Amino acid sequence: MNIETSLSEQEAIRRQSLDQIRSAGIDPYPAALYPVNASAKNILSQFADENAADWTEICLAGRLMSKRIQGKASFAVLMQDGVRIQLYVNRDEICPGEDKDGYNQLFKKWLDIGDIIGVKGYVFRTMVGEITLHVQELTLLSKCLRPLPIVKTDAEGNVHDAFSDPELRHRMRYVDLIVNPEIRATFIARSRIISAMRSYFDAKGWLEVETPILQSVHGGAAARPFKTHHQALDVPLFLRIANELYLKRLLVAGLEGVYEIGKMFRNEGMDKTHNPEFTSMEIYVAYKDYEWMMAMVEDCLAFITRTVFGTTEVNYAQHKINFEGPFARIPLFDAIHRQTGTDISGMNETELRQQCATWNIPTSPEMGKGKLIDQIFGEKVEKTLIQPTYITDYPIEMTPLAKKHRNKDGLVERFELFICGKEVANAYTELNDPIDQRQRFEEQLALANRGDADAMALDEDFLKSMEFAMPPASGLGIGIDRLVMMMTNQTSIQEVLFFPQMRPEAGK
Repeated sequence: MNIETSLSEQEAIRRQSLDQIRSAGIDPYPAALYPVNASAKNILSQFADENAADWTEICLAGRLMSKRIQGKASFAVLMQDGVRIQLYVNRDEICPGEDKDGYNQLFKKWLDIGDIIGVKGYVFRTMVGEITLHVQELTLLSKCLRPLPIVKTDAEGNVHDAFSDPELRHRMRYVDLIVNPEIRATFIARSRIISAMRSYFDAKGWLEVETPILQSVHGGAAARPFKTHHQALDVPLFLRIANELYLKRLLVAGLEGVYEIGKMFRNEGMDKTHNPEFTSMEIYVAYKDYEWMMAMVEDCLAFITRTVFGTTEVNYAQHKINFEGPFARIPLFDAIHRQTGTDISGMNETELRQQCATWNIPTSPEMGKGKLIDQIFGEKVEKTLIQPTYITDYPIEMTPLAKKHRNKDGLVERFELFICGKEVANAYTELNDPIDQRQRFEEQLALANRGDADAMALDEDFLKSMEFAMPPASGLGIGIDRLVMMMTNQTSIQEVLFFPQMRPEAGK
């Protein structure tokens, strides 16, 4: 349903009501404190006939969602914090004596669906058993000047005029949350998932920190940044693509376990699993390696799902995903070999490019060896990884910030966690050799000179910090948005973001 259709006439009627309300001496946007002392949720869950005496001086506020005028007695529905409760309104009580016009004008004519009202009264159960607030006093708290889309359900249970167009819902989340209150469950779960993760880390004694969002060097990931300019300093700055290099500086400083949950920004495409502004968690723990980190991630994710959902199994699309470890562990080249029957581990850049052509995998001239391998993995393997699976032991060309593998030449100690064909986490045994790190950065610069816009920049201050000795450590990044998608059965990232980025509307 497009709520922009034919609004002008309906808006004009509401504005006339607004003028009439003001002319009657009623403030449609009063500033006074309204003394709410109960919630619709608690009333509906706790009221019982035997404790009715405890529900006699109730004060609620919320949005008027419907009203049924029936002579001097009428019914309405109030929505408060996503929960709907029935109201009973009697003309003789809210407009005592001869002042019947007050009822007729304010309640019957001037109040519209969507208005925010306050009501005071007592709770009772109707003859048909519905818990209802008997209104003894009614106050307009905020006039709604635009009509809400009215979702109707017929006698057969069919829904009509649903506010269901995804683009409208995402552009107008404030309307979506009003008329589709069931989507609140996803965002409540998101908040609890993040809270449980934070609780798990805090219980381990790791410190939550904050690092700069505006950075002079965009580092810590292979991604294209957003660029801005600082007027006072007259220098270019970048919105961070990762917070990794600053968190590692804190390891140098002597903090042995640090994490940050915050926004990252990447100037790249948008699809069902990518938004240019996204939430990431990164954590770094000294004196650990990627094997330890795999076990920690399993324990943490099981803790989160048990805490939030009471089970380690969740439904996602047509799959039942089990977050109870241990997860499968497959080296990257082995995973490609299993799916293709071809061992690419010994191929050079030219051979990899030829193999991509054989498999009709798109490439571009600026892609180096690491990106070609990543392209093959993405095309041939990712979608097959349904249950939580660690892909381990990446080629060094793909991972400039990870320590070389202690037993396998040409590889680094890295894993990525995949669920339902999507990367959810990335972790390393961290590189702490400043000389090796400088060489890796210089190789990234060479890729940038070839035209790779995602290549990492060289961060001299980070290298300086490493020269003061960074302890051996393991680091982990988790994409919060994707994790929430998996845990709440949402197949689009836009469904787990209150305000996802949208293309400009045509003609606006």
